Amino acid sequence: MKAIVTVIGKDRVGITAAVCSLLAQHNINILDITQTVLQDFFTMVMLVDTTACAESIGTMADILEQAGKEQELSIRIQREDIFHAMHRI
Repeated sequence: MKAIVTVIGKDRVGITAAVCSLLAQHNINILDITQTVLQDFFTMVMLVDTTACAESIGTMADILEQAGKEQELSIRIQREDIFHAMHRI
């Protein structure tokens, strides 16, 4: 299943590495990635493939949310179909 991961927080060294490492630990493959810094805020959006991940999307959401809190970031994951449905005009 494909999913969208979003990361937002104050910019600093190592955010991309930390998030990508966490995804790799759970066998989540990054298919596409975009990131930018808006003033002092880091933003990143990734399209990922969770097919090889042993955890449910709900469990991964909890893991990413906890990791985000520890790093003072907002890290979210949503199934791609839900993400698209929520952002349709």
